[in-house]
Amino acid sequence: MSRPQHFRRFRHARCWVPEDLSFITDIGDEEPAAAGGMQPGDIEAIWARATALFRRGLHPVVSLCLRRQGRVVLNRTLGFSHGCGPDAPDGWQGRTIATNQTPLCIFSASKAITAMVIHLLDEQGLLHIDDRVVEYWPEFGQNGKTWVTLRHVLMHRAGFPSTGESEDVEMLCRWDDIVQALAEGGLESTPGHKLAYHALTGGFVLGEVVRRVTGKTVREVLRDEILQPLGIERLNYGVPPEDVPLVAENHFTGIPVFPPFTGIARFVLGMSFERASELSNSPAFLTSIVPSGNIIGTAEELGRFFQMLLNGGEYGGTRVLQTRTINRAVQRTSFQELDLSLLLPMRHGLGFMLGSRLVSPFGPNTPAAFGHIGLMNIHCWADRWRDTSVALITTGKPLVSDHLVPLWQLLTTIGARTPRVSA
Repeated sequence: MSRPQHFRRFRHARCWVPEDLSFITDIGDEEPAAAGGMQPGDIEAIWARATALFRRGLHPVVSLCLRRQGRVVLNRTLGFSHGCGPDAPDGWQGRTIATNQTPLCIFSASKAITAMVIHLLDEQGLLHIDDRVVEYWPEFGQNGKTWVTLRHVLMHRAGFPSTGESEDVEMLCRWDDIVQALAEGGLESTPGHKLAYHALTGGFVLGEVVRRVTGKTVREVLRDEILQPLGIERLNYGVPPEDVPLVAENHFTGIPVFPPFTGIARFVLGMSFERASELSNSPAFLTSIVPSGNIIGTAEELGRFFQMLLNGGEYGGTRVLQTRTINRAVQRTSFQELDLSLLLPMRHGLGFMLGSRLVSPFGPNTPAAFGHIGLMNIHCWADRWRDTSVALITTGKPLVSDHLVPLWQLLTTIGARTPRVSA
């Protein structure tokens, strides 16, 4: 195999991108576009937008899986999993090409999966989302948190959105320490009153409740109750220690973060975006359980999970959830309300972000879509109007840079090339 002779070099905080992308593109199993009611040109138009996003040099890996009418019509991964940060020299030496099997961290998109574990346990009668957290975890009721319910946590209205900035950021990887800190912590607002994205805190509360009511970790429950029935190998919290070298590296890219975003990061994450990128590559993070942020898997597996939700809880002849459970999970709990953590107008369900006609994390005209985003430029969703499930995972962590235009064009093209098929 010959290598391309001409390369493109981007300025600082961009990754090296070869002119010829065919050498670093892995095409998985795909059905003909017609199987999903699409044309071949639709698939190529979408993929052209994905490659345009990659060529900005801000995402070492772009992995995209698209299902239409239940059929996988696009399943491709582009880029380098290792040795590909913005400080790496030009050329192929030391780089590892990513494939469709390369494990990728989905960061905050993990919240949607964690939420469905809670909804499943409600369906099984082991808990009820309108119960107070203290009914399952008595120690949590300290410092005014007695009346926090599971519903409050799922709605990002529990009143404790921030972990607080700390030098010991790896405490997030030590379960007993972080849940003790949350139990002893106080409230920043009255439960139920204010919408404020709980980037990390809520997931640990939900995970501890799962442990209290089942005697298992949330990782074990997810594996036994959802992943195994779906035939999914990974897509769980962290990886076994021996698989750490397989997980694609994440890198902070783009321009340096500036106010007010520096303050938002430290409030929401308890650390800078740069530090969060570094932490995500550490063995401690990759092997621990962080319910709000460290599920690791492939785009195809993530898309399979959302296809199951789109199917009303069934996939491949196996029922995982009841349809009424999914309908409850995606019911609207906020209507373009200002999120006091993100400082953006958001529509939330009970564990999901919801689409809208204009301002939406899933592209324009997506009011029937539900899913989640992850740090940074990770988008996964199901669209009931379009009978489509999508998983887009990237490993670059730019905040504000010139990638935003091709990213929006990609999301817009997915919507435009998958027209509405149902009411």
